[in-house]
Amino acid sequence: MYDTIKKDLLEAMKNHEKERLEVIRMLKSALQLEEISLGGNGSGLTDDQVLAVIKREVKKRNSSIEEYTKYGKDEMVKQLEGEVKILSEYLPEPLSEEELVKIIDETIAEVGATEIKQMGLVIKSVSAKVGTRADMGAVSKIVKEKLSA
Repeated sequence: MYDTIKKDLLEAMKNHEKERLEVIRMLKSALQLEEISLGGNGSGLTDDQVLAVIKREVKKRNSSIEEYTKYGKDEMVKQLEGEVKILSEYLPEPLSEEELVKIIDETIAEVGATEIKQMGLVIKSVSAKVGTRADMGAVSKIVKEKLSA
């Protein structure tokens, strides 16, 4: 995945795509910082680590979009939405709510969870299955509802 990002960076340079180039450069910097923070031994990041960084960058921008919208900063909102669109190209297709609920139901059955105290165990298992294809906040909410019932 990291190689794809580097290739896209070169392509954006060649095609003089200013906005895309800026976003991919920022992403590359974020990936390099992540590698350093993980004790960068030169082996690079795994695809899951790259996806986690991309999701974090998208989440930051979505949060900023909310703030700028409150204060009527339409120019910044438009710019951030463009950045989110470019970053989202690298993310896998997210699971639908139905697919997510099905996976959570299966996991609860596998783990044998019956009470809210076992929520962490269920979420950890679901996280291992869905990786970056689901928002863990949504997973947590659904698991909590299911175990509270």
